Amino acid sequence: GRCWPVLGVPATATAAQIKTAYYEQSFRYHPDRNAGSAAAAARFAAVSEAYRVLGSANLRRKYDRGLLSAEDLRGAPQPSGRPPAPSPPPARAPAAARRGPDPTPFDFDAFYRAHYGQQLERERVLRARREQLRLQREEVAAQGRFRLVSDLSVGLFFVLGIALLYGLK
Repeated sequence: GRCWPVLGVPATATAAQIKTAYYEQSFRYHPDRNAGSAAAAARFAAVSEAYRVLGSANLRRKYDRGLLSAEDLRGAPQPSGRPPAPSPPPARAPAAARRGPDPTPFDFDAFYRAHYGQQLERERVLRARREQLRLQREEVAAQGRFRLVSDLSVGLFFVLGIALLYGLK
C-alpha cells in the first residue's frame, strides 16, 4: 500500500498520529501556500487521499487487508480543512445504577494550601507585622500630640501664674 508512506507514519500508527501527519503535510503542500506548483498540488492530493483512507476505521481495515476498491473511495468523505469536532463524552449511568461512592468534588482550597501554604503563611506574617508597625506609629503620634498639648498647657498655666502674681502686686 502507498497510504502509509505518503503520510510518513508506520502501519501501527494511532488515529492521532495519522491526523497529525495529515495536518502537517496538508499545511506544507496546500495549493494556497504553493501557488503554481504542480508537484505540491499532486502531493497535497496524495496526502488527502491517504488521510481519507487511513482516517476512516472502515476504509483503513479494507486497505490493510488489500480489499479497498475505487468504489469505496468514491463514497468516502473528503477530509476537511480543520479537525473534526470532538465526539461528545459518553453518557453517565444514572446515580442508582453506578456502584461505589460518588467521586468527591475537587477541593481547590486544599490544593491551594498544599501548593502555596508557605507563601500564604509568609504573607500572613508580613501583614501582621505591617499592622503592628502601623499601630505603633499611631500610638507614638498620639503620644506626641498628647505631650505637645500637655507641654503647652503647663506653659500656659506657668505664664498665667506669673501674670497673676504680677497682677496681684
